[in-house]
Amino acid sequence: MSWCIKSFQELTNDELYEILQLRTSIFVVEQKCAYLEVDGKDKFAYHLFKKEDEKIIAYLRVLPKGISYKEASLGRIIVKQAQRGTGLGRELVARGIAFLENELHEKTVKIQAQSRLQTFYESFGFRPISDIYSDEGLPHVDMLKTP
Repeated sequence: MSWCIKSFQELTNDELYEILQLRTSIFVVEQKCAYLEVDGKDKFAYHLFKKEDEKIIAYLRVLPKGISYKEASLGRIIVKQAQRGTGLGRELVARGIAFLENELHEKTVKIQAQSRLQTFYESFGFRPISDIYSDEGLPHVDMLKTP
């Protein structure tokens, strides 16, 4: 199993295809949210993922500040269903935060979290900055991590 972080330009065609397929299978199919998954931000993002047997099993995208929010952000956080509950999601988010802090020198991070995961993100130092609201039919909350 190996971790990779790549800019959009560094992704192979196969990696990009697999990432988009995985995101669509989880966000559009599993969660039954019909929305435009390819939102134009991937070209500006860093893509952090873990492979097992040459297949991506965990993924998130890191967006520098000014792309989604005035702050840097993490999004599209995914762990394949078979690997959920193993601590992989915790490692994924920790690596995303570390990349922002160590490589992009960003200490303030904003996320849009499903409200059912609020406690999980609070364990990394995020705090809610909005009321719960519906996004594509799922309850969400905006959260911020500051130094």
